[in-house]
Amino acid sequence: MARYLKRRRLGRTKVELTELGLGTAPFGEPFVRLEDDGVAAAIERAWTSGIRYFDTSPFYGHGKSELRVGRGLGGRDRDAFVLSTKVGRLLRRPADPTMLEPGFFLGGLPFEVRFDYSYDGIMRSVEDSYQRLGMNRIDLLLIHDLDTWFHPTNGRLEAYRAQLLTSGAHALNELRSSGVISAVGAGINECGMIPWFVENMDLDFFLVALRYSLLEQETLDVELPLCAERGIGIVIGGVFNSGILATGAREGAMYNYEPAGREILEHVSKLEAVCRSHGVNLHAAALQFPLAHPLVASVIPGAHSAAHIEQIVAGIDQPIPETFWLELKERGLIRPDAPVPDQHSQDQDGP
Repeated sequence: MARYLKRRRLGRTKVELTELGLGTAPFGEPFVRLEDDGVAAAIERAWTSGIRYFDTSPFYGHGKSELRVGRGLGGRDRDAFVLSTKVGRLLRRPADPTMLEPGFFLGGLPFEVRFDYSYDGIMRSVEDSYQRLGMNRIDLLLIHDLDTWFHPTNGRLEAYRAQLLTSGAHALNELRSSGVISAVGAGINECGMIPWFVENMDLDFFLVALRYSLLEQETLDVELPLCAERGIGIVIGGVFNSGILATGAREGAMYNYEPAGREILEHVSKLEAVCRSHGVNLHAAALQFPLAHPLVASVIPGAHSAAHIEQIVAGIDQPIPETFWLELKERGLIRPDAPVPDQHSQDQDGP
C-alpha cells in the first residue's frame, strides 16, 4: 500500500499536486547512463512512496525520459496522478545520422532538437509526446526554456517570444479552454524572466528551476510577489541546485550544472555546519525550505534510482526544528524575509 503525501492546490487552478513530485530529467541521462530496469524501479518506488506528480519533457534525453515515464506509469489509473510535459522543442531525424553529436545528454536518443514556439510546433509537440508517453492525456503543459539561458542573444530571444505571442499562445489557449490541458505554465531557469510572461500571457503557474533554493532567493524580490498578486502557482525544480545541496561541499560537487566554485563551496560548508549542530540532513533542509513559501505547490527533485527516491522521501519526512531555520537567518545563510517551515504544520497528519 502506498504511503500518503500531502497535496497542495496549484495556484488558482483546480489541480492538486503531491507536495513531493518527481522530476525526470535524470532519466534522459545528462550525467550518467541508467539502465531501463533501474529507471522502472525508481518510478515504482516513487509510486509506493506516495508521489503522484511526474514532470518530464521532450528535451530530456531527446525523448528518452518521456518514453521511460510512459512505460513506468503505463497501466496505472490515469486519474490517480498528474503528469506535466513541455513544448518549445521538436525532435527530428538528423540529415546525416553519422554526424550527430550527443550534446548535453550522454544517453540521449539519436534525434536533433529544433526550437519551435509556433502554433503548429506546439500542437505537433503535444501529439509527439502522446506517442512517446503511450498516453492520450497530459495534465499540465509548460513553455520550455524561453529564457536567456538557452537563448542568450537578445535578438534570438525576442524572435522566439514573438513567435510564441503571435502563434503558439493560441495553441496553448485552445488546449486549455477545450479542457485538453488543465493548466499552462512556463519553465524558468533565470531570474528576470517571469515578469515578461506575466505581462504578456495568461499563465497558471511557473516551474522555477534552481532559482528558489537554500542557495538562491533572489526571486523573493520581484518575481514571487508578482506571482502572488496574480494567483499564479509555483513548482520548484532544481532544489539541490543540480547536486551540491544533496552531496554537500565535496570535490567535484555540481552547482547549476557546473563544478561549484570556491564561494559556493564555502557557503555550503557553512550550511552543513549548522545542519550538523541541529542533527539535520542538508538534503532534507533543501527539500523542505521551498515548501514553506505559500505559492509553492510541489518540489520535484530528480532521482537516478529507487535508493535515491528513498533518500528524498526520508528528507521530506525528517523533522527540522525551528531553531535551525532561525540560525540560518542569524548567520546570513538564507534571507531574513524567506518563509521557513513551521514545525506545527510539519507535524500535521494526512486525511
